[in-house]
Amino acid sequence: MCIRCEISRRSLLAAGGALAAATMTGVAQARIKPADMVPLIGPGFKPADRDEQGLWQQMDRVEEEVAGSNLVMKNAGIDSYVRDLIGKVGGPAARDMRIYVVRIPEFNAMMFPSGFAVVFSGLLLRMRSEAQLAGVIAHEGGHFLRRHMIRQWRDMRRKTDIFTIGAMLAGVGGAGAGVYLGDFVQLAQLGTLLSLFRYSRELEAEADAMGVRLIAEAGYAPIEMSNTWAQLIGELDASARYRRKHRDRGYDLFATHPAEETRMADLRASAAEMTVPGRTYDAGRPRYLEAIAPIRQMLLDDQVKLNDPGASQYVIETLAQDGWNGLLRFYEGEVWRLRNRRGDQERAEQSYAIAVAYPDAPPDAWRWHGLSLIKQGRTAEARSALSRYLSMKPDAVDAAYIRQMIS
Repeated sequence: MCIRCEISRRSLLAAGGALAAATMTGVAQARIKPADMVPLIGPGFKPADRDEQGLWQQMDRVEEEVAGSNLVMKNAGIDSYVRDLIGKVGGPAARDMRIYVVRIPEFNAMMFPSGFAVVFSGLLLRMRSEAQLAGVIAHEGGHFLRRHMIRQWRDMRRKTDIFTIGAMLAGVGGAGAGVYLGDFVQLAQLGTLLSLFRYSRELEAEADAMGVRLIAEAGYAPIEMSNTWAQLIGELDASARYRRKHRDRGYDLFATHPAEETRMADLRASAAEMTVPGRTYDAGRPRYLEAIAPIRQMLLDDQVKLNDPGASQYVIETLAQDGWNGLLRFYEGEVWRLRNRRGDQERAEQSYAIAVAYPDAPPDAWRWHGLSLIKQGRTAEARSALSRYLSMKPDAVDAAYIRQMIS
């Protein structure tokens, strides 16, 4: 189901921001070593004390709403892939974890105290390999394995009006009982609840260390967590430069992390500790590309329509470090076309022309290439390009119009 058929982009970003607020993070004063991180729960863990039992009951109702949301992507292949990945990096409680991929084109993921996780589709777009995605999931799994939410909950209770907390939980419980989480109003309310559980710097540092240990033990290069962080810092910088603002979009998972460079350095140091000299680590890039191939065009399309050309261009160029293809070149052109500043149309036309030289160029690359050829007076070439477009997409909405142009 197309998200944009039902909601505005502004609502999408607002809801993404509310959820991202749930993962307030930071850098510990002293780096926590991966070797010191051991899981605090095992297979089949169930809370024994009343506090945690009550929290799990509330989260069970939240999970029902998330599972029934029209934001959850219904793709059996993706679901199976991410479940298998949790099995690899989820530690001793991997079988108790559930994961939901939601179609929101932002980089975000979160783990709930009862063992279910939500991954945003924008995260899948930005990962260059299975190892990078494994690192993000392992970090979130670290929160579960170290029982961070109940630890944060108890700390918060000591500092916050318990009646305020109780009222908010009761409100979410009511929503869970009778409101379908099918729009961004309920999603934003969920984010408001989760903002109560903003993890401390120490807990985030623990999750980082736990994540590095988990992916290393699973055979992935530990350095990939630091590499992912570097990519996100670069994206935030690119977005900020375009908007002539400081780095901080406010609704991104990483925008709530102070001292990003310090944390990246901590991850790099932890990776060095967990890397075994001479060992060959698996990046899993072919597996990852095969898994997301059916939705990669949708992911790119959602990204470029966010109206953040700085971030979109950075994401595309980062992915292209592993090799350009027709799909990336086409969406490079889309970034220029939609930005529509002086000279952008010429840049877009050049990208479309390059895109159609690749065998994986999408149909719309041929469409826009054909239309640009018409503008240049290259009629015969334009007819050929537009005919190719119709052969690839015979049921296109503008098929009748394009046929008329050709004739």
